[in-house]
Amino acid sequence: MTAREDDLLTTGEAAVLLRSSRQHVVDMCEQGLLPYVRIGSHRRLRRSDVEAVLRPELTRDQLKALWLHRAVAGRLVSDPDGVLAKAAANLERLRSVHPDGMAAKWLERWREVLDAGVESVLTVLTSRRPDDVELRQNSPFAGVLPEAERRAVLAAFTQSWRSDRAA
Repeated sequence: MTAREDDLLTTGEAAVLLRSSRQHVVDMCEQGLLPYVRIGSHRRLRRSDVEAVLRPELTRDQLKALWLHRAVAGRLVSDPDGVLAKAAANLERLRSVHPDGMAAKWLERWREVLDAGVESVLTVLTSRRPDDVELRQNSPFAGVLPEAERRAVLAAFTQSWRSDRAA
């Protein structure tokens, strides 16, 4: 654990990081949602625990999608025109299948991301932000990875997942 992760914060400092009130942090502590230690009569929270609230853990499926989309990002940087053309064609097909509802909203968001260019697409493909995690669940990048590469990424992910759980 680094010194930064081991930093102890006051409830007020944690509230600033969480962009919430100090009372909300106290309530989270009392509800068992945020671990703390007592030093005298004061609560202290590990910085890493507070930061974990800001970056919640991904589910196995979300993490698997992140791994696959990182591989797509690798393809994107080596062939931006080809990957974006494939995604745009997939997006149009998906939009015709899902003209309304939540899927249509996510697909419209993908249209905006694709229109914004390669840097925006790379950010969404590799980000852990909750909106980007959700956006990847309606990905237009099917078929970008050759099947052998897709299987290799999934095998590597499975191996990593098992190793992380065993540790």
